Amino acid sequence: MIAFPPHTPGPPPRETPAGPPDGLPAPGRFAHLHPDDGACLMEATALLAGDRFTDSPAGTHPALAALARVVNDSVGDATRHALWPLAAELADARPADRAYAPRLVGTVVDEARVLRPASRRLARRGRACRRRGERLAHVRAGGLPGRVADLLWWRGPGRRHLEHALRVLCAAPDADQRLAHLLRKAVAEARDGVALDGRIPPAEERCNR
Repeated sequence: MIAFPPHTPGPPPRETPAGPPDGLPAPGRFAHLHPDDGACLMEATALLAGDRFTDSPAGTHPALAALARVVNDSVGDATRHALWPLAAELADARPADRAYAPRLVGTVVDEARVLRPASRRLARRGRACRRRGERLAHVRAGGLPGRVADLLWWRGPGRRHLEHALRVLCAAPDADQRLAHLLRKAVAEARDGVALDGRIPPAEERCNR
């Protein structure tokens, strides 16, 4: 995932008190070599999950982890601290539903369209995500061909759609509030999806970032 330049932060969101959970490294932007140097939100998630120190922990869906990395790196310090408690929820946020990734990307694209309603590119990408999500809504997870197709979509058009929409959101004057709200919503929906699935995909079904 590309890195987005910092912007002038707005006031921190009010829904969640600021401050990291006890025992976690200090919140910081971008990736870190060791917890002593700090941690981004996804690295903190990996630590809470008992995973290796990585910004792509196994228990978080790759599309959601990509969103969380950009949000962490793009918001101001106060907002980043306020989002830190989400690390515990992100540790178990990997729906097995094949439609989850296009739905998530489509949600981010729709949020960007609020800022640029005349954008034909965003409109096309939103329609593409909705079509893929509808097509996969009743398709069972599992099977090598399906996993390969999902991986190719995510590493190709899916990631491009997400990055373009996030560039638009990061340029908004109230980007901190928009990004924080979007990430909280995405985490809640992923957790709901895990509860419905009743399982985390085994290692052989996982795709990397």
